[in-house]
Amino acid sequence: MKTTILILSMITLLSMYAIAQDTYVMAENKTDFRNDIQLGVKMGINISNVYDTKGEQFKANPKVGLATGLFLSIPIGTFIGLQPEILFSQKGFKATGSLFDAPYDLTLTKNYIDIPLLVSIKPIDNFTILAGPQYSYLLSQKYKFENASTTILQEEEFMNESYRKNTICFTGGFDINVDHLVVGGRIGWDLFNNNGDGTSTTPRYRDVWYQITLGYRMYK
Repeated sequence: MKTTILILSMITLLSMYAIAQDTYVMAENKTDFRNDIQLGVKMGINISNVYDTKGEQFKANPKVGLATGLFLSIPIGTFIGLQPEILFSQKGFKATGSLFDAPYDLTLTKNYIDIPLLVSIKPIDNFTILAGPQYSYLLSQKYKFENASTTILQEEEFMNESYRKNTICFTGGFDINVDHLVVGGRIGWDLFNNNGDGTSTTPRYRDVWYQITLGYRMYK
């Protein structure tokens, strides 16, 4: 919770700074910023789920979570560049299943720090295509069980899971740039299972998510 408050405070302060500095941005008649370094903030949602599941009677449904952070556009040329980002990103799923022959409903929320390193292709200033690897670090996770017959053993079976805290993902998508505003769309997926040592007896899976954000970019 403290991490979330800190990140949101940082985003708010940077947004206020960006708006305050708006009148100092380059010549008013300039419309193509592909050769400029751009720092931006963005906020939106993840619509996440899982794939490659390996668990008895495990059925997952999508879950909505927060996605917010910073991005930096670094031009290599007019048409290509790099865009590293750092995001606070919530993923997870809602599921129904059976453990030890007892049915359950489960909501899992996982809080990550995501660091994508994206290659950007910029055919025009208003549209950018992005793709690349992403490092994700699991900060925390929260389970919500809804089952009248749930036992402590079932909860421990989940809570004692050997989860992978460091994982590599792949993500890609696009940005639509309208002056300072940036509308972003992404899809991403884990390249490794959630369990760290391969000994899990509870459902195993990989995260997949769609991300929609609205951002504000500052020019060099």
